[in-house]
Amino acid sequence: MVFQKNKNDEFQHSVVKQLNQKSEFDLTVAESRKFSQKIISWYGENKRNLPWRNTKDPYKIWLSEIILQQTRVRQGLPYYLKFVKQLPTVFSLAKAKEQEVLSLWQGLGYYTRARNLHQCAKDVVEKFQGVFPNNFNDLQRLRGIGSYTAAAIASISFREPVAVVDGNVFRVLSRIFGIDKDISQSKTKDFFFALANELMSKEQPDEFNQGVMEFGATHCLPKNPLCRECIFSKQCIANKHDLQTVLPVKSKKQKIRKRYFYYFVSHKSKKIWMKKRTEKDIWRGLFDFYLIETTKPVNIDKLGEKDENLGKYKLIAVSKTYKHILSHQHLKARFISVKTVKLKRKFNNDFKYYTPTEIKKLPKPVLVLQYLRDEGILD
Repeated sequence: MVFQKNKNDEFQHSVVKQLNQKSEFDLTVAESRKFSQKIISWYGENKRNLPWRNTKDPYKIWLSEIILQQTRVRQGLPYYLKFVKQLPTVFSLAKAKEQEVLSLWQGLGYYTRARNLHQCAKDVVEKFQGVFPNNFNDLQRLRGIGSYTAAAIASISFREPVAVVDGNVFRVLSRIFGIDKDISQSKTKDFFFALANELMSKEQPDEFNQGVMEFGATHCLPKNPLCRECIFSKQCIANKHDLQTVLPVKSKKQKIRKRYFYYFVSHKSKKIWMKKRTEKDIWRGLFDFYLIETTKPVNIDKLGEKDENLGKYKLIAVSKTYKHILSHQHLKARFISVKTVKLKRKFNNDFKYYTPTEIKKLPKPVLVLQYLRDEGILD
């Protein structure tokens, strides 16, 4: 292994020497058992009281895992509770309308997760009579279930000894064992998956997996980890050699796309003109307004004149700029209120005027919801 430079730009020669004396998979049974026992014991004493930890129901475990993908527990918990209350079983989710599912999901973002969730429920009901497959391999064949989610369901619901690997696991194992492999590379995931499986308890795979994830989420934090009170402080390579800011190594950075949205909000009496997004883009299946998108800020006064589809209109007001940040996109939106307007093309039929009561029930992007609330259209 060749280590990265630390914050003082000095190579960690002692660490390299120490790590190169060992092969990548030379943990003894005793070392693996000691690690798993420590994690399980720590988890038992420190785990947060979360509803999906008080069940073995694969539906609820699956639901929690999908909701918590790219979502923090604090934000995801209310959504989980809403789903369980309104759609308590895989059968009720499968029977639900897409609009209902998207409305429940509204605000979580990455709406492909919601559509896959809905389709997966239908598949489980139609192909498996509502019974989730009880093993890692078969679970991965379901829509929207990758290796991480499959491992979580298999280990927690069915106690199959298969390790979960996510950002928390990368961070914990890379720091404790001094692994400088680039986690942006696919082969690195295979490495950590093998290592985690070597370490995990075969008797308590559910407690082990949840323990490692919880340890990374609440203790071995990305910034300012709690090293002074860590159960692995003596054996942790990162702690010994001040490598907490170096590990895990991640070199690949995704390019950020900047998008500028100009929404035309047409008013007719107390109704507002809206349309369901059907394009293969963000927010598919949600409702918004007539949109002109640009790659840079433009003059609003002349914006409508240059659009070949937009008919004449009378401008009422222009909103402030609303910002919405996604992992790979930065959006800036402004809402242009106009009196009744028609589109020149046939897709004018795609739009419909809705009352505030009807709009409240429609699934909408958070950015649109915030605007409607600011305008007093929705509470």
